Amino acid sequence: MNSPAHDIQLDSQGKLRHFLSVETLNREILTQILDTAENFAGINDKAIKKVPLLRGKTVANLFFENSTRTRTTFELAAKRLSADVLNVSMSTSSTKKGETLLDTLRNLEAMQCDMFVVRHQDSGAAHFIAQHVAPHINVINAGDGRHAHPTQAMLDMFTIRHYKGDFSKLRVAVVGDIAHSRVARSQLHALRTLGTKEIRVAGPKTLIPSELDHLGVKVYTDFDSALDGVDVVIMLRLQTERMKGALLPSADEYYARYGLTTERLKLAAPDAIVMHPGPTNRGIEIEGLVADGPQSVILQQVTFGIAVRMAVMSLAISSTEISQAQGKFA
Repeated sequence: MNSPAHDIQLDSQGKLRHFLSVETLNREILTQILDTAENFAGINDKAIKKVPLLRGKTVANLFFENSTRTRTTFELAAKRLSADVLNVSMSTSSTKKGETLLDTLRNLEAMQCDMFVVRHQDSGAAHFIAQHVAPHINVINAGDGRHAHPTQAMLDMFTIRHYKGDFSKLRVAVVGDIAHSRVARSQLHALRTLGTKEIRVAGPKTLIPSELDHLGVKVYTDFDSALDGVDVVIMLRLQTERMKGALLPSADEYYARYGLTTERLKLAAPDAIVMHPGPTNRGIEIEGLVADGPQSVILQQVTFGIAVRMAVMSLAISSTEISQAQGKFA
């Protein structure tokens, strides 16, 4: 693990400059993100849902991989911080015409952008961009390959803390396609860093990676056993493309063994909450009655996602502005 001083995500003072992964960040920084998001969560209830923290700043959403939900929540978060937002459709950009990624970045820098929100199909893309941007630009990872989805993990952590409080008292189960999920990878790192009492993962052997031992999680192939007494159930989206290969026999069999039904949910703690990063596949990962039921906080996750992304953006921008000010008066 990188030390904070050498983490590209942090500035020389140990403050958040880029947000690329939760993996190398300590509990203090993750808690700071959650606490800052708490301050922003109440904005949704106000008549004017804006604060001026990013006024005069330009945030560019660079989505090389489509995701309407993630892009929209980042756009809302930036606008509620009073930033100008530039949505760049990379599928139709000049990179498709032969321009290199670095050429595209230089042109966006020349447009006086201050922050890049990057979603890319290749693992490590956000890190690569962060290594090559101008010093005044912040980079936020909105999902890269199978590697990480840090803001999704943090909005999940915010949701858990909001409903359940102290992580050290909780049993959390993450269920489904662990092997191919960047969300799960980020969730497991965040849960461990925040001191979760017990972390369980459940799914078919073909969808459970072999390198989970170092994360201190308990692995289950029997879903019912994994649910026993848990306080939080996080269901993952089963990517239907996996079912076309040899990893799963059929959607029906998957649902029979790993679908969260009303009856199966009774195995968890009576006040357990049900989460899902979305979009949900009803009748494959989760029963509709559960997704819409009283223990589901799936829609609340979406709402909290705006506050968490506001928190990450504001912390990164403020760190850069402090560094620039220190440089002027050094």
